[in-house]
This record gives sequence, structure tokens and C-alpha cells, in this order.
Amino acid sequence: MERKVAFLLLLINVNVILADRCSLHPSLWCSSRETARACKVEQQCKPWLKLKIDAPPVNLTLYYESLCPDCKQFIAEQLQPTWEKLGATGILNLELVPYGNAQEQNVGDEWQFTCQHGERECAGNVMETCVLSLVPFKQAVLVIFCMEAANDPANAAQQCLMKYGLEFNAVSKCANSSQGNQLEHKMALKTDALQPPHTYVPWVTIEGVHTEEMEKAAEKDLLHLICNYYTGPRPDACNTNKPITHHSLN
Repeated sequence: MERKVAFLLLLINVNVILADRCSLHPSLWCSSRETARACKVEQQCKPWLKLKIDAPPVNLTLYYESLCPDCKQFIAEQLQPTWEKLGATGILNLELVPYGNAQEQNVGDEWQFTCQHGERECAGNVMETCVLSLVPFKQAVLVIFCMEAANDPANAAQQCLMKYGLEFNAVSKCANSSQGNQLEHKMALKTDALQPPHTYVPWVTIEGVHTEEMEKAAEKDLLHLICNYYTGPRPDACNTNKPITHHSLN
């Protein structure tokens, strides 16, 4: 009996020591590898951490156009903060499709684009498409955020690329050649293939699915929405005071 009491006291002491080092409730100690390491229970949390590796990331696609005010607002207020918190966690796969409400017409060997907000928007769409094609995505997305924060994304491309130590010449050459023209045509095909067809931008899909409920949730709190859809243990950025309810697309 004395041994059992001593063992229980030892466990209590260990938990107290761990609690001193970790301010989170013990139920959250295995919520991420970083938290487990901080709470000194990484070994004990291995079975749960493995679930995080096995759980598929959430596939989010944003269909937008470069000069759309609502798109620019969504990128600045929802997408960029969410990417900054989740981009390195591995739970989010992001795809950007800069085309939106544009239309295209085949003329000879090239495509001619007509954009909702005029020629500067078409130029911005193609420039961003070339950035996405030529620059590694984790850098490209930062350049896109920078471009979309400017009044004229196409004109801001050089400065935004230089901000992240990237070359402008190859992107400019792409945007002003048949390469960029064909790449933007692919963006048109992706957009036109949407089912149901998009009726506005920004237009968000998760796992290729779009609903009005999803769109409203994304525009209100994209971070919470992505955390809701992720089926594995959540990273620290998801541990807010809001209740998490896992969504299903089935």
C-alpha cells in the first residue's frame, strides 16, 4: 500500500513539474510536436503526433483577379494571416488561380484576355501567374501578397520580387511572351471548369468543393475554417477559444 501511495505521489510530482514548464492544459500537450517538446512529453505523444503526419492537409483554392477590391481585402485580411500561421505547419495546401471573371478569345496563335477591371488587371493576372509558375510556392505566395497590397499589382511585381531576393527579369519575360499567355490560358481553363461555375470573386473551394456557407465562413474567419476541416491533431495556431467542429465534404 505504501508503495502505491509513493508511486502516486511521484506521478503527481512529475505532473506538477511538467505543468510548471507548460502552461497549457494536459489535454493539449499532444496537440503539436512543438507543444509536446515544450511540455517534455514528446516521447509519450508519439502515437498522437503520428496521426498528424498521416492526416491529409486541407486543399484550399482561391479563384480571384488581381484588381478586384473584394479579392484584395480577402487576401489581406484572411488569406495572408492564415498562411502566416499555418503555412509552415503542413496542414494547408494552397492554390492560387488569378483569372476570376476574365474572358478569353483565341486569336491566331495566342489568347486575348478581357478583364473585369481593365487591361491593368489582365497584366496583373498574367504577372502573378508567371510568379506562381517560376518561383517556389512558399516564396511566390509572399510575392503575391505583396503585389495584391499595391494599387497596381503588375507595376509592383519588380519591387515585390526584389523584397524577397528574387529576380524580376525571368518573370517579366514570361509575362510578356507566349509563355505567360499560355500559362494564363491554363488559369482560364481551371476557372471555367468549376462546378458549380463561379458567379463572383473571391471564390473559395476546399477539396474542390464550394458552398455559400463555406464562402461566408472563409470571409469571416479563414483560419478557423481550415482548422475545422483538418482531421489531425491541430497545430498551436488552431488552439483558439473558438470551438472546433470537424467538417466533412461527404
